[in-house]
Amino acid sequence: MNRTLWVIIGIISILGGTFALFNPLSASLAAEQIAGWIFLFVGILQLFTIFQVSSTSARIFTGLGGAVSTLIGLELLQEPLKGILALTLVIAFLFILTGSIKSFVAFSLRNTPAFAPMLFSGIISIILAVMIFTNFPQSATFILGILLAVELISNGLTLLMFSRNQTA
Repeated sequence: MNRTLWVIIGIISILGGTFALFNPLSASLAAEQIAGWIFLFVGILQLFTIFQVSSTSARIFTGLGGAVSTLIGLELLQEPLKGILALTLVIAFLFILTGSIKSFVAFSLRNTPAFAPMLFSGIISIILAVMIFTNFPQSATFILGILLAVELISNGLTLLMFSRNQTA
């Protein structure tokens, strides 16, 4: 891709992130719906691959995974507000889990330059989880949208920086 295309994609990403930041509920709903469609699509694909798998255990695993993914996708698409609540809880639990793991790993890096940043990252993840849990369910109305906004803006900035290293 040429430099101009990277710049255009970066700007679109930043604009989308800015829109999400100013409309976190709408962005949360959009993120939930995208997740629902992805679960549904992946589940259906898994169900179609049952016929490609030769072993019985792989068929069972693929079939169960496909059925669960399809059901999750359908539920997210049919009940978007419940989906936002569920996804917010999943994110909070992931923050607790990853924060705990990063903090634990940091202490194995105690005498290295990576110790402080790893511990700081772990503590931030745990604080974010606590903030979500203490303000739940109200936090569900905006947290997915804010996370989407941060991702889009950081992606856009990265693409703009990357475009500087490309030839026109």
